[in-house]
Amino acid sequence: MDDAIHRYQSACRARDIPGMVETLTPDAELVSPISGRLVFRGADDVGILLSAVYAYITDFRWTAALGDGSVRVGIGEGKLGPLTFGDVMVTELAADGSIRRLTPHVRPWLTLTLLAVLLVPRLARHPGLVVRALRRS
Repeated sequence: MDDAIHRYQSACRARDIPGMVETLTPDAELVSPISGRLVFRGADDVGILLSAVYAYITDFRWTAALGDGSVRVGIGEGKLGPLTFGDVMVTELAADGSIRRLTPHVRPWLTLTLLAVLLVPRLARHPGLVVRALRRS
């Protein structure tokens, strides 16, 4: 079952968006670390979001993976421009071992705020994406 986690983390390091999306279930969800109210649903929408985010993130690497069963926690770090950040990603797996839900917890606040500002123009190209993310499932 750890295969999807390993492939997702390897794809993150390589900034390989299609590789990350391949590890997701078709109905995967990503809970926004900027606004917990935003939940990006479906592999296509999550892929658009990941593409926007990884346009700015560099030197990302996973430093630890913890857990068993259907919930895993990955600890990573990277750079956003001159700023470094940490990410604790809670990953929930589907019965087939693919990734069903991603819940990143990014810190510090300054880096997360800069990421939010940078994402606005990229996400504005996909107005339906944010509207769909605001809907309650």
